[in-house]
Amino acid sequence: MMNKWIALGAVLLFTFVAAVPASAALKVDVTQGNIQPLPIAIPDFLGDASTGRNIAGVIRNDLDRSGLFRPLDPLSYIEKISDINVPPRFGDWRAIQAQGLVTGSATLQSDGRLKVDFRLWDIFGESQMIGLQYSTTPENWRRIAHLISDAIYERITGEKGYFDTRIVFIAESGPKINRRKRLAVEDQDGANPVFLTQGDYLVLTPRFNPTAQMICYMSYINGRPRVYLFDLETGRQEMLGNFPNMTFSPRFSPDGRKVVMALESGGNSDIYAMDLQTRGVQRLTNDPGIDTAPSYSPDGRQITFESNRGGSQQVYVMNADGSNVHRISFGAGRAGTPVWSPRGDLIAFTKISEGAFRMGVMRPDGSAERVLSNGWQDEGPTWAPNGRVIMFTRTTPTGAGGYGGGSTVWSVDITGRNERRVLTPGDASDPAWSPLIQ
Repeated sequence: MMNKWIALGAVLLFTFVAAVPASAALKVDVTQGNIQPLPIAIPDFLGDASTGRNIAGVIRNDLDRSGLFRPLDPLSYIEKISDINVPPRFGDWRAIQAQGLVTGSATLQSDGRLKVDFRLWDIFGESQMIGLQYSTTPENWRRIAHLISDAIYERITGEKGYFDTRIVFIAESGPKINRRKRLAVEDQDGANPVFLTQGDYLVLTPRFNPTAQMICYMSYINGRPRVYLFDLETGRQEMLGNFPNMTFSPRFSPDGRKVVMALESGGNSDIYAMDLQTRGVQRLTNDPGIDTAPSYSPDGRQITFESNRGGSQQVYVMNADGSNVHRISFGAGRAGTPVWSPRGDLIAFTKISEGAFRMGVMRPDGSAERVLSNGWQDEGPTWAPNGRVIMFTRTTPTGAGGYGGGSTVWSVDITGRNERRVLTPGDASDPAWSPLIQ
């Protein structure tokens, strides 16, 4: 059952046409703070009607959720696409203000495999921007749709897409006084949820390794808080070291060879790194304050973490060997749960001020701090692999009679303008985004 998350079937890509004159190329500048979504038409794919409709629907949803595209209502289309190898009637698409057009087909081959072709057209440039073909098993149609979304996103924005990814999170159910928490994983758009644990014990802070095949997390198996590894292909769980005290807040290094985590002793916690091959442990901090929530920079040379060593919860940065520890958060209030962007340009964190928890970002030197969300309790950021979107947990306040107080997963882009809820089976918390699936 687990290996369906890894062995998704061979996917073959063939480039048809990708060149287009630079002056005519359709483009969205993602560096601008206020982006008008690009109008794009995505008719149902030809061929197998059900599969073609489903693939087009997923692509529309992916691009719409990015906030950079505005899929047009299919009822507005003038031309009915009948052959994706024939250039469309560009005037018909200009008439409905489309700037981009995606055409495609999905057909079952005699060998039982699914072949999917698509074209991306620049309506005003009247040219094809890209054309690709995919071949896989029919059950992988949804992943093909995400791959097409990634290809469109990258061709138009110049940035890598993030749609062919998953999130791991804590699925929550039951009353507040007896909350059931299960490790779960699903596609980034909320599809294909799978529970990895049964809720017999508490699980917290799951994180993917760089290949998205392994998860590290904190578990209270047998009532003892320890860091565990979970192999998604085999379902095997393994305790990471037999430390005498609590271990928590684990996270993989960028190369996947180490896990950095916090180890509690005598009411204090410091940060340690374990080599996964030798199981050797290196202590990185040694301070009377509480040091926790470590996160590597994408080059693996530095680690950001939270600490109260200065008298309040704040964000710090140090070298990966524990040297050169320095505080970087100096805004009003407190700051915690820092996570380094995959691009290396920003650190996301939880901003705690005036009784509210919000998502914030700042540069690695602490400058240019910005708040992105405005919920009552938004915390625990995780980055999309392209460094353009953040997911987090949003908790609502408990009202009269104990109602409310549910946790849900949300996303927001780094402009703070595109906030969306992520579908999960029931309440959910502590999401972690996978890298792009290999």
